[in-house]
Amino acid sequence: MKLWIIIIGLGVGTYLLRLSFLAFAGGRQFPEWALRHLRYTAVAVLPALIAPGVLWPAATGGQPDPARLAAAAATIAVAVWTRNTLWAIGAGAAVLYATLALIG
Repeated sequence: MKLWIIIIGLGVGTYLLRLSFLAFAGGRQFPEWALRHLRYTAVAVLPALIAPGVLWPAATGGQPDPARLAAAAATIAVAVWTRNTLWAIGAGAAVLYATLALIG
């Protein structure tokens, strides 16, 4: 029961935090400086979620793994080269599995 109270409390807190931001903005236009910073939010969130799994993976006890580093490098290279998210994800997955199969 204690866990459910915590989960519900966090959900309500998150909802109120987002609602307050929307209520504060209302129908008004955001300042240009705020819009400029908000454009980079999605770009910053994904690397923040992925970086710990690449640099300190739980599968290796927190030690950097050559297979994951190679997969990250391949993903970045294909993303820059093709500008296609699906190709980048596919290339990263292929390099990860191939490198894990070769290294063991």
